[in-house]
Amino acid sequence: MIRKGMKLYSILFGACPKCHQESMYTVKNPYILSDTLKINDHCSHCGTRYRMEPSFFYGSMYVSYGVGIAFAVAAFIVSFVILESSLITAFISIVLTLICFLPVIMRLSRNIWINLFMSYDKTLVKKKID
Repeated sequence: MIRKGMKLYSILFGACPKCHQESMYTVKNPYILSDTLKINDHCSHCGTRYRMEPSFFYGSMYVSYGVGIAFAVAAFIVSFVILESSLITAFISIVLTLICFLPVIMRLSRNIWINLFMSYDKTLVKKKID
């Protein structure tokens, strides 16, 4: 069970890493491609700044590589091992998986990156900045 207060909650749902009360993104749907990476400046609930420094999310590119590999391996296992398809079909399924899940991979990578530097603070849940 994934619930608020767990780092995995913030990573999977793109919630504020400090209070988990709102989304970091201006639009929750990652498949609206013009808004995939648009992020709020700060959390309206706890005031946490998402961009701690200029170019902060460049580091998420390194995380993106690992997340992309995980998706590719999963696609390979499903197509080649479980469905017993040919190697060419497995390769095509990897490429299609990476193309289809690109917005999700980009957001997951940013979520993982920011959660490496921030942790949940349960004292902020009841606090509301006016």
